[in-house]
Amino acid sequence: MKWVVWVVGQRNGGIQHNGAADLVKARAQLLDAGLDAESLRGALVDLFELWLTSKGNELGITADSGLSVVAVGGLGRHEMLPYSDLDLVLLHDDVDPKVVSEVADQLWYPLWDAHIKLDHSVRTVPQALRVAADDMIAGLGLLEARHIVGDQDLSNLLIGGVRREWRTGIRGRFDDLIAAATARWQRSGEIAHRAEPDLKNGRGGLRDIQLLDALSIAQLTDAMPGLGPESPGGGLKLAHRRLLDVRTELHRVAGRARDQLRAQDADEIGAALRIGDRFDLARTLTDSARTVSYSCDVGLRTAANALPRRGLARLRRMPVRRPLDEGVVEHSGEVVLARDARPQRDPGLILRVAAASAQTGLPMSATTLNRLSEDAPELREPWPKDALNDLLVLLGAGRGSIDAVEALDRTGLWGRLFPEWGAVRDLPPRDAVHTWTVDRHLMETVAYASGLSTRVARPDLLILGALLHDIGKGRQGDHSVVGAELATHIGRRLGLWPSDVRTLSAIVRHHLLLPDTATRRDLDDPATVAHVTDALGGDVGLLELLHALAEADSMATGPGVWGDWKASLIGELVRRCRLVMAGEPLPEPEPIAPDLLDKARAGGVHVSLAPGDSKHTFVVTVIAPDEPGLLSDAAGVLALHSLRVLSASLGGAGESAINTFIVMPKFGDPPDAGLLRQELIRAGTGALNLSDVLAKREAEAIGTGPGRYARAQPRLIWSPTSTPGQVVLELRADDRIGLLSRLAGAFAATGANVRWARVVTMGSAVVDAFCLDLGDADSPVLRERIEKAVLDVVPKPAPAPPPTETPAGD
Repeated sequence: MKWVVWVVGQRNGGIQHNGAADLVKARAQLLDAGLDAESLRGALVDLFELWLTSKGNELGITADSGLSVVAVGGLGRHEMLPYSDLDLVLLHDDVDPKVVSEVADQLWYPLWDAHIKLDHSVRTVPQALRVAADDMIAGLGLLEARHIVGDQDLSNLLIGGVRREWRTGIRGRFDDLIAAATARWQRSGEIAHRAEPDLKNGRGGLRDIQLLDALSIAQLTDAMPGLGPESPGGGLKLAHRRLLDVRTELHRVAGRARDQLRAQDADEIGAALRIGDRFDLARTLTDSARTVSYSCDVGLRTAANALPRRGLARLRRMPVRRPLDEGVVEHSGEVVLARDARPQRDPGLILRVAAASAQTGLPMSATTLNRLSEDAPELREPWPKDALNDLLVLLGAGRGSIDAVEALDRTGLWGRLFPEWGAVRDLPPRDAVHTWTVDRHLMETVAYASGLSTRVARPDLLILGALLHDIGKGRQGDHSVVGAELATHIGRRLGLWPSDVRTLSAIVRHHLLLPDTATRRDLDDPATVAHVTDALGGDVGLLELLHALAEADSMATGPGVWGDWKASLIGELVRRCRLVMAGEPLPEPEPIAPDLLDKARAGGVHVSLAPGDSKHTFVVTVIAPDEPGLLSDAAGVLALHSLRVLSASLGGAGESAINTFIVMPKFGDPPDAGLLRQELIRAGTGALNLSDVLAKREAEAIGTGPGRYARAQPRLIWSPTSTPGQVVLELRADDRIGLLSRLAGAFAATGANVRWARVVTMGSAVVDAFCLDLGDADSPVLRERIEKAVLDVVPKPAPAPPPTETPAGD
């Protein structure tokens, strides 16, 4: 108020009651007074309240007059910007219409004459309540109503009535509220990823904060939902203030009301707010908008679950808690912690929760994330194998991983796992061809890479390379060189083998090698191929990984960056490099321990279960007569008891097969080995129909969600062996419940005898090699039949939507 008193004091006689010209002049003086954005808004609120109070008293709008002035919009919210509209309601109660009309004219006309933008109405309380009930937009505006001058009781009748009817009628309006917000987001786009964002109407903008306030008034959610103690953006309150500050300076710079931040104004606004240049301003806005956007998502979900039930819906049973993973369940459409989960003792729980969310497409509960943020300890270094596997499951879930990582990041949990992420978080691109901020680009690349995972022998390294390929940005020096060093540290932290750490570092170091070489050098020049092969040390596997990453990186950059021309150039470069590189070694069977060989020669059915190398893994060894269907039955029994096969080795001695499985329980402890043996015998005799039971289990687990479909097309690779009649079939595909059992059944149905196998699960992807004995029957027809049988049981991508018909003409 002191600034308003000072400004008014500069005018002889203060603000004149016969017009609003002095109000405009006082506003101009405030704009020139050098106030910071927040102080300026406060001063403007005081100035307009002073003018309206003085004018109201002059016109007889007093406590017992039956008249009152109520402010909505910016003045109602205490958010008066330099050129905001003035939104006012003149309320009256049994006052002579002629008197009301005269008072309204004397109140509105001075404002119009001073060219102050004015939205106004004259209502009784019942009329205003009826408008609020019939028009949702008007109702939302009246939720912000605030008494300015006149009869306080009259204003309170309106304010209390509007809020009471909003609370009681929210169930019938909630769907319309969501539809209006969605339409607004589609029109205005996301503030976080727009070059010239709409600060008011864009997704993550000021309208979304008003939406949260409306849900809070309806008592469905908190207006300021907590994001956890480690939220990188400082929470919703700070994000709100930053958006208001930028919009305030935008008004001051433009000299008029404006919501869209133009590129040419960004440097001046950044300097005025002492943020920095336009890139620093963009980063601040992105951070704030993403915090608001995430908070809005949480608020809408919370509100939807809190809606009062009516009719038969009130009689429904409580939602079922469906297990998803160890310590993780689904409840009311969200991923939450199981009742017996102990975050304080389970550092890997964060990744299991996020992986379950990414795979199912269900959001993580805000309460769960807050609890993990407060209670979950740090993962020790190097990470346990099961934690690395959960990370791969999370990152391999396609586009589901983007929302899951965003939720972790907004609540500070992703930065705890990857402290290096802070340098790229919300970092704006320097090149106009890039659509996304650097951190979002990394996750977009991960999503595209998951769809290419079957093109490489190491999908785990492809996805990790996609996650880290630009991690060196935002720091001094060549981001590829800096990123390679960071990737080395991260790889060691994750617990990768030293050779895999070197490969991951090389992926990051050379992620631009193929596109830069293919588009800037002569492919017919032998020195071009030598340049690439020398840089990669003749490593065919690394070349394969870089080829897939180049495509994923380009597709994640923006529209038109990846096309036939670029794809053909890189493809031809890779083909020529392969010609001068050594071939890949064929998979070979794992050696079998002598004690297992002795037990196999003795005959009988034996099942043992022993602890594995990490806390949640176990080794299951099955020794039984080598009969058709044994592998299918053994793998099916493991899947039936929620034991996920991470790797498997098949062999034999005499008349017995020796199958060793590395498994991880989906949740809880593994079953007793005796139970596994008993059910294996039942499956062999036909008393247990594994196929039907597994199909039912899978249907219950995935329903109709994204888990029904693969992220990448399955790929089959045939290779010869030195033994006549034997071939190696390598399968690269997405995993599913009981996949190994189904594959073994497919081989048995086609008459292919599995001599040995190496099965490896990397996150949600499998790379399985089967040595098949086809004998004299080997032929293209038989191989085609085997391929069809295999492809019938592996997950496949969702079918493409039918093409939409376009009308004739333009």
